[in-house]
Amino acid sequence: MIWETWKKGFDAWENATAKYVEHWLKSPLVLGPSGMMLGSAMKAKAAYDKAASQWVGAMGLATKRDQERALHTLNQLESRLIDLEERLLEAQEAQKKNIAS
Repeated sequence: MIWETWKKGFDAWENATAKYVEHWLKSPLVLGPSGMMLGSAMKAKAAYDKAASQWVGAMGLATKRDQERALHTLNQLESRLIDLEERLLEAQEAQKKNIAS
């Protein structure tokens, strides 16, 4: 019984708070500065990523972009190998059929 009373009070508080916070978060007074902070954070991250990439590259190590290009090339080669294996199996099966005929 006490739990149900407490739960009803909590639910009422949560609903009222949620409506207030949702209205407040949609306010231009919050959205404007938040957007500017997010934009600044993204610019700082981009600058950091660029500097880190240049530093790693200067050390002669593969950068993230280099690794992605190598992985893409490996994926293309793997696809070609799979295609060649399938064609080889088809050719072997056709040859077996010709020999059996």
